[in-house]
Amino acid sequence: YEARGEVAVIEMDNPPMNGLGLATRQGIVNALEQALGDAAVRAIVLTGAGKAFSSGADIKEFGSPKAYQDPNLIAVINALEASPKPVVAALHSVAMGGGLELALGSHYRIAAPGTSVALPEVKLGLVPGAGGTQRLPRAIGVEPATNMIVSGEPVKSERLASIPGQALFDRIVDTDL
Repeated sequence: YEARGEVAVIEMDNPPMNGLGLATRQGIVNALEQALGDAAVRAIVLTGAGKAFSSGADIKEFGSPKAYQDPNLIAVINALEASPKPVVAALHSVAMGGGLELALGSHYRIAAPGTSVALPEVKLGLVPGAGGTQRLPRAIGVEPATNMIVSGEPVKSERLASIPGQALFDRIVDTDL
């Protein structure tokens, strides 16, 4: 967590791909509470350190109690969505699975060119479980969202941003996020 004037920056830092394990989920919620409690903060940016925005669930926690412990991913997304201060997800490199669902729960989204976006859960025999199957169709339309959900294949941010009427990305940003 870092306050930069009127903007609080919440940076996920769980190498190598910012998996959304328990400690990361707790860190996001704690940082969000800190930003909401700071009267000087007027907006919040959520981003990922290093190689990715977020690759989604932390596979090291699959099948363990940590995977379901509070705050679970749905609770984190609900907290972002309910924030009275605007939350901007700044995506780069990779936003997949729970990482994309986390971004979809933010109020606004910007992305670096070349960001790979996907809901790859189907490749593991799973269905996205944190709202992605509802939020993605609202953001890009039913047909492209369904194609992404059933194929699990990544799509580049520029391609998604070119969909007429899309609401996934408010802007593709060529400068440093």
